[in-house]
Amino acid sequence: MRRPVIAGNWKMFKTQGETLAFFEAFKPLVAGTTSCDIIVAPPYTSLSVAVEATRGTHISIAAQDAYWEPEGAFTGEISMRMVADTGSRFVIIGHSERRQYFAESDTSVNRRVKAALVANLTPIVCVGESLAEREANHTQSILKRQFEGGLHALTNEDFSRILLAYEPVWAIGTGKTATPEIAAEVHEYLRSLAAARFSSEQASAIRILYGGSVKPDNIKGLMAQAEIDGALVGGASLDAKSFAAIVNF
Repeated sequence: MRRPVIAGNWKMFKTQGETLAFFEAFKPLVAGTTSCDIIVAPPYTSLSVAVEATRGTHISIAAQDAYWEPEGAFTGEISMRMVADTGSRFVIIGHSERRQYFAESDTSVNRRVKAALVANLTPIVCVGESLAEREANHTQSILKRQFEGGLHALTNEDFSRILLAYEPVWAIGTGKTATPEIAAEVHEYLRSLAAARFSSEQASAIRILYGGSVKPDNIKGLMAQAEIDGALVGGASLDAKSFAAIVNF
């Protein structure tokens, strides 16, 4: 039985003070929740604050991205080692917004995944197709390319240390959501890729999250699907009550 994961990606929202206020409100709402893993990904500037605010709880902290080099003359970048040094345990890699706005490629995703594993971080590796790609019936070919490119040269042991997130680009911030059945079908396809590239045991064990306009009113339908192991939540994770309602699905 795969343990569910509910992760919140705050994107470019919340100052340090707002981060503290969020956790002050959020922690009591999920104090008794033991049925899933809870992850929150604040901006870089709030990572240490978030780690301190959640110390002694079952809430883990993630970075939203990080660079693959351990150090060097890379102005503005943050290394995986620096993320780990804050006490964060996870890092989101290959989010569609990073691919769309910052030209991240499958090759750079692969470098980040490997660097995260070296730093003992758990990568949350995102894949997903655009609306045009879906309408052209290219969903599977796009996912196959992203899966194989992003996870190139990983060992079975490496693969066992990651999470996958299926994020249909057409459903992120648009108010559109893939139906539970559509999402489950894609998750099943991703498992088939994992079985072909790694093993059937690895494919059965990998936890795959769905991301794309997840809200309190659709989480139950999504989580009712056996292939869906959790959610990567955007806007709805910014409000403590809303995110707690999703966590407590």
